[in-house]
Amino acid sequence: MITLITYQAGFGQPSFSPFCVKAIWLLQAAGADWQREDSNDPRKYPQAKLPAIRTPEGIIGDSHNIQSYLERQGADFWGNVTDRSTGHAFIRMAEEHMYFHLLLDRWANDDIWPIIRENYFTDVPKLVRKPVTGFVRKAVLKGADAQGLGRFTTVERLERIEPDLAAIAARLGDQPYLMGDQISLPDYSIAAMLYGMLAAPLSTPLKERIAKDTILSDYAARVADRMTPA
Repeated sequence: MITLITYQAGFGQPSFSPFCVKAIWLLQAAGADWQREDSNDPRKYPQAKLPAIRTPEGIIGDSHNIQSYLERQGADFWGNVTDRSTGHAFIRMAEEHMYFHLLLDRWANDDIWPIIRENYFTDVPKLVRKPVTGFVRKAVLKGADAQGLGRFTTVERLERIEPDLAAIAARLGDQPYLMGDQISLPDYSIAAMLYGMLAAPLSTPLKERIAKDTILSDYAARVADRMTPA
């Protein structure tokens, strides 16, 4: 049996992390025999990140590596999709750009941060939770500044993600999934990001932008309803 090490569930999602949500959906799509193990400390896992899976061959970290492992075991996440290059580009857009919008929508928002602190860091004793997590927040925001997106205002960030959202909506059109009638690998990345953005515990411009677009919001819900374990 595979054990998925993942951040805990919250905000109506199976995990706070969209990459952990993606890993859950990959395991479901692969028909794997798996169980979950929640952790809020990624430091002892490969790349000091979650998700990770514990397999008979050892621990494998990172959602892409998890995908590769499952494919080596026989999983097919593409089905009859022939335009895999376009699908790959959408995955990169989601994971290397959209993700940082989701991150900043939670960690850089002074109204949402206290909710994040009290829900993400339940393992930290309440007496020291505020100062300890303050250091974590500073490190996360410093990383976002280094990446570049953290240097922009909320309005500027919304302008920068708009072409991404428009591209997803245009690609979907009246299709149920990104690449056509069948769910496939890009859906697990794209929908996980949209799903996470919609799960913000308070209203934000990004959340409202996606919520009012029925193509995007219905798509995220469709994938989540199909792939999230009961």
